[in-house]
Amino acid sequence: MSAPALEIAGLQAWYGESHILHGVDMCVEQGEVVTLLGRNGAGRTTALRAILGLTGTRKGSVRIHGTQVIALPTHRIAHLGVGYCPEERGIFASLSCEENLLLPPPVGAAPGAGMSLDEIYAMFPNLRERRHSPGMRLSGGEQQMLAVARILRTGASLLLLDEISEGLAPVIVQALARMIDALKARGYTIVMVEQNFRFAAPLADRFYVMEHGRIVEHFAAEQLFQKQDTLTELLGV
Repeated sequence: MSAPALEIAGLQAWYGESHILHGVDMCVEQGEVVTLLGRNGAGRTTALRAILGLTGTRKGSVRIHGTQVIALPTHRIAHLGVGYCPEERGIFASLSCEENLLLPPPVGAAPGAGMSLDEIYAMFPNLRERRHSPGMRLSGGEQQMLAVARILRTGASLLLLDEISEGLAPVIVQALARMIDALKARGYTIVMVEQNFRFAAPLADRFYVMEHGRIVEHFAAEQLFQKQDTLTELLGV
């Protein structure tokens, strides 16, 4: 039986003197889509960053495909096949869309495992149309598509996606939902931080709810209906 794609136990994290995560436990199996829910400031983004060692001090256990990474530097963690799409996107404004896609180095375990440009353009037709446009000329939705597409080029199989639907037009959000479904069908493992519950609810296999740097609820998609009152209390949804 293969190891989980991601297994976190007792994870604590700090930014300077600020203690943000207080013992997070989470397990994500290969090929699952898991959503981290919570109000702003609950620690969800910090949890993603702590997986990659992008916080200050961190303690506890983080295993990626069975490998303990709590003491590894970020670049070594990424090379275990982890792709991170931060909320700020981080695309290169002066480079064209296609140059952004050609820039990232491979990080997956198997050389050449990343999606080809043709595969990317089939999944994101907007990017094919805008492939020669500078990043600064892309719409917010196109920039978000580019940020996600760029990590798919690397061969990463565990994707950490932070608020990819935030502030986008409904038609773009629908396109991103189709993308998540397509990636799941291809065997990718996805951990999403999402404020947009309507976007996340149909996509995820399981949900974790964070509050004050801790996991306070965990349930499977089939339990979603019976957890509505709890979610309303915790999230206001």
